[in-house]
Amino acid sequence: MSYQPATNRYQNMEYRRCGVSGIRLPEISLGLWHNFGGVDVFENFRKILWRAFDTGITHLDLANNYGPPPGSAEENFGIILKKDFAGYRDEMIISTKAGFTMWDGPYGDWGSRKYLLSSLDQSLKRMGLDYVDIFYSHRPDPETPLEETMSALTSAVQQGKALYVGISNYPADLAAKAVEILKASGTPCLIHQPKYSMLVRWVEEGLMDVLQDKGVGCIAFSPLAQGLLTNKYLKGIPSDSRAGKEHGALQSSAITPELLAQLQALQNMAERRNQSLAQMAIAWLLKDPRVTSVLIGASSVAQLDDNLHALSNKSFSVEELDAIESILANKPNH
Repeated sequence: MSYQPATNRYQNMEYRRCGVSGIRLPEISLGLWHNFGGVDVFENFRKILWRAFDTGITHLDLANNYGPPPGSAEENFGIILKKDFAGYRDEMIISTKAGFTMWDGPYGDWGSRKYLLSSLDQSLKRMGLDYVDIFYSHRPDPETPLEETMSALTSAVQQGKALYVGISNYPADLAAKAVEILKASGTPCLIHQPKYSMLVRWVEEGLMDVLQDKGVGCIAFSPLAQGLLTNKYLKGIPSDSRAGKEHGALQSSAITPELLAQLQALQNMAERRNQSLAQMAIAWLLKDPRVTSVLIGASSVAQLDDNLHALSNKSFSVEELDAIESILANKPNH
């Protein structure tokens, strides 16, 4: 089956400036954290990638350990990139990361120069690429000097293996230091990728101010709190959900009666807005102009399309925002 991209793929997506850089990212980007690994169905996620590109999603986000098994998402993406998108590489922003456990021994984890640059070489090989657009430090390393980790990112750009660099999961104070180190090296930090959703809001306690002050973009991951901010769990735990799968990333114990009551209240509000809970949750993040893009996952083309419909109603009244804050007054923090 051959793929021909839609000729109108840029007509409906809006793109936001990433910090003060020359890069603009789609308001919704596609992450390959789950659903693109060796345990998943190839033709299913191949069609998800087709649909994403057809709808103007130009940013595809990976990491060295995405799968499962680790590395398989990059391998699968590389196969599809070669088969279906060979002539469209320059229309894509492809990112990868290193920072979590990838291989055995002392050099396959955290933030050493050796690990980051070795991992990037492996990622490029798996994807069949000469370079990625963005290379991230996936998490801060408490035992490696920040200067060493940031110098590895700078080297990736100097070696032509990445065009831009970013950081992920860095708290406000470390993010500020990292951005300054990168700026001094002549390789500015393009973007920060934090976990951010209605249920996880630590970024509002200083990080977003740091990013705005320093001209760094923000792409929010887990905007649906790994499926909690959908209608999936309102009536129990489906066997095919992340909380139901043996290798899923969400623990069923996280779904408490208190959380379900909050989710139902949010669902009721979403219905009044003629949206699904997932659509409202994505739109709620985009209400902040400091959020460059929202990074979603998708297990089907239908789920991708449903999430994209969030873009049809991104405005909130003061009353709606106040009501959401009231519902989340005792918000869980997963």
